[in-house]
Amino acid sequence: MIRVLVADDQALVRAALAALLNLEADIEVVAEAHSGNHAVQQAHQHQPDIALIDIDMPDGNGLDTTFRITTEIPHCRCIIVTTFGRPGYLRTALKAGASGFVIKDTPPEALADAIRKVHSGLRAIDPQLAEESLLVPDCPLTEREITICQLLLKGTDAKTIAKKLFITAGTVRNLFSSIITKTGTTNRYEAARIAHSYGWL
Repeated sequence: MIRVLVADDQALVRAALAALLNLEADIEVVAEAHSGNHAVQQAHQHQPDIALIDIDMPDGNGLDTTFRITTEIPHCRCIIVTTFGRPGYLRTALKAGASGFVIKDTPPEALADAIRKVHSGLRAIDPQLAEESLLVPDCPLTEREITICQLLLKGTDAKTIAKKLFITAGTVRNLFSSIITKTGTTNRYEAARIAHSYGWL
C-alpha cells in the first residue's frame, strides 16, 4: 500500500481527496492536515510515503511545508496539488523538493497515477504547466521587492509600505522603480500583477 498524507486547509477538499484515493486498491490515506505546521506534524507521526500539499495554507504555505517535509522526512515524497497553476510556483516547488505538481481539476485517476509515478521514484508534473514554465524567466526581484509587491496587491499605499518596512518614502519610490524596470511594466500595480501571475510572490 502507498501511504498518503493529504494537506489542505479546506475540509471539504481534504475529505473529497481522501475518499477518492481510498477507493484505489493500492493507496491508503493515513493522515490529513489543515495547515503547514500540522502537515509536518502529521508526516512525522504517520510517516507517509507521499504527501499531497496545497500551496495556499495557513501556518506555513505549501512550498515551505514541502521543503520541511522533504528535509526532515527524506523518504516522504511531496506532490503539490493546487488551483494555482502558475509556472513560477512550479519552479519554486521543484526547488523546495517537490516530486510532482498537479492542478486540482485533474481527474481522480490521473492524480492516483501521479502518486504511483512519484512513489516509484519518478516525477509527475502537469505537462502544460511544465511547457509554460520554460517561457517564464527566473524571479529577478529581491525579497524586499517581493514583499512590496505583495503589499501592493493588498491595496497598501506607499506611505503605509514605508511604515511597515521601516524605510523612507524615497526608498519606497526607488524600490517601485526597480520593480517596474525588472518586470518591464509601466506602473507599480501592473508590476505587482505580473509578478503574481508568474508565481514569483
